[in-house]
Amino acid sequence: MPVPTLNPEPLPGLPQWAGVRVACSTRTGGVSAPPFDSLNLGDHVGDDPQAVVTNRHRLRQLWGMHPVFLKQVHGTRVLELDRHSPDGSEADACFTRQPGLACTIMVADCLPLVFHHPEAGVVAAAHAGWRGLAAGVIEQTLAVFQAMGELSAVRVWLGPCIGPTAFEVGEEVRAAFMAHDLASAQAFEALPVSSKYLANLPALARQRLAVCGVEHIEGNDGSPTWCTFSQSQRFFSHRRDGRSGRFAVGIGMV
Repeated sequence: MPVPTLNPEPLPGLPQWAGVRVACSTRTGGVSAPPFDSLNLGDHVGDDPQAVVTNRHRLRQLWGMHPVFLKQVHGTRVLELDRHSPDGSEADACFTRQPGLACTIMVADCLPLVFHHPEAGVVAAAHAGWRGLAAGVIEQTLAVFQAMGELSAVRVWLGPCIGPTAFEVGEEVRAAFMAHDLASAQAFEALPVSSKYLANLPALARQRLAVCGVEHIEGNDGSPTWCTFSQSQRFFSHRRDGRSGRFAVGIGMV
């Protein structure tokens, strides 16, 4: 397994979309003690609950939006958010039409995606680990936009996740994607003297988005800057650390 670097690259650039704010936290700037240091936003990882409350309050101030946190279960359910939506609803994607709300995804290796349909005035976010990605969480999220116009108008940004030099998987993962699209083979690199592969989550997501007709895709290209595993001072990584906090990616209309 690769050794994490101690010198993280600058935070990947966020998209500049009119009328929309996209935000990405890092692991710094909060009050949590190790191993959750310091801006841990996950209330399910064993951290001090009061520290998480404080960190989430700081995030709201930093983002200038109200983040709604989901209970992510590696599924495909898409939830509509409004001003009465509580934290903790079970879903792996969400969307809203209401300004000031942030569709929010917690991350510690899985791929976060945010979506914006400028003509329809809707934003969305999705949590895509390999299970959710293979099961169709991207397709289910895009289904929200299908009744609103052409998917070619949708803009998508891919946030930080575990990179293709660190995400080691078994044959069953490759088979799950190959059963959907044989072109998925391009996103897997066989490891020598092993039945394992290195998987490229951003490439798999980009393939699925393109097949769905999405033309505007920005963000994570699989380069080291975006890798949660290797950028140990900037991002949480469950695979790297075992016990780990969560950072967050969010999108809202302003």
